[in-house]
Amino acid sequence: MSSLSANEDCLGWAARDASGFLSPYSFNRRALRSDDVSIKITHCGVCYADVAWTRNEHGDSKYPLVPGHEIVGIVKEVGSNVNRFKVGDHVGVGTYVNSCRDCECCNDEEEVYCVKGLVLTFNGVDDDGTITKGGYSSYIVVHDRYCFRIPDGYPLASAAPLLCAGITVYSPMIRHKMNQPGKSLGVIGLGGLGHMAVKFGKAFGLNVTILSTSISKKEEALTLLGADKFVVSSDQEQMKAEAKSLDFIIDTAAGDHPFDPYMSLLKTGGVLALVAFPSEVKFHPASLNIGMKTVSGSVTGGTKLTQEMIDFCAAHKVYPNIEVIPIHYANEALERLIKRDVRYSEGIGSNIETQKHKVIGSSWMDGEHLLV
Repeated sequence: MSSLSANEDCLGWAARDASGFLSPYSFNRRALRSDDVSIKITHCGVCYADVAWTRNEHGDSKYPLVPGHEIVGIVKEVGSNVNRFKVGDHVGVGTYVNSCRDCECCNDEEEVYCVKGLVLTFNGVDDDGTITKGGYSSYIVVHDRYCFRIPDGYPLASAAPLLCAGITVYSPMIRHKMNQPGKSLGVIGLGGLGHMAVKFGKAFGLNVTILSTSISKKEEALTLLGADKFVVSSDQEQMKAEAKSLDFIIDTAAGDHPFDPYMSLLKTGGVLALVAFPSEVKFHPASLNIGMKTVSGSVTGGTKLTQEMIDFCAAHKVYPNIEVIPIHYANEALERLIKRDVRYSEGIGSNIETQKHKVIGSSWMDGEHLLV
């Protein structure tokens, strides 16, 4: 197929400075290479990473900055060496778009841990020296290794949050064998990550307990998400009653919180997997040593596991709770995320009361959508 013109305008929404305010921005994507896939973006999930980098919270933001790393869309062109995808396929792109492809981690298809450093989907430096720009845009060009097939029949809007929130919890669950029916799982926090951990836990046949400081989430957690039990973690009596009852815990809470009370809920040999980034992790050695417990960290996942997770969701009808919004509402969506006015996966949409995962449903000239 003929190569895309490097001069084709890509329409995006970008932050120009640390205020994080997004406004329309036109820029160029690279010309299609032999191993590339060009994707017309239909939806892009909204993640707290979008807030962090648009507002320079890490001190390394490169402006103008186009955020978004939960990208789904439709293939519009493929390079001459691409065999896995064809025009019209539904595909996704997650948190990274390149890696060295030569180190031990890359050879094991754990590219997210690339020894030489992966290239993030936005605000990263690609192999040609350009700064990557994310999914708050009309299309993207990506090496086919970092693209994922979305099975026919799985809604594109629902697929977007899987590419960050979904794989972030699925990855440690598979690594630590949290997919054994009948075992017990505790989930700390019930936001975008937490609600996906609950959904995967139920799909795996686990007994799921939600550990939350907010009693207001109890009814929805038990009825909508299907959790087996809800424990108010600030209630010492409730916590004592659950001592040594859990085989696994997924900790999705980004705010600072004590770890010893949660460690006491683990059975002998239990595992706590931390997927969030509190400012510190602090617990007494006895909480770890007595009971032969394990504390593990994790981020997203490699390409092989990500595709496996997407296929699992399609086969078992696991869908994130989402809210679709227009792209011009992106600033409001990020503000809502900052104010914690979203309970599950972030996305721009009209039904604020349900506080679901936001997905930008944008209004580009051709009617494309983004998921926030």
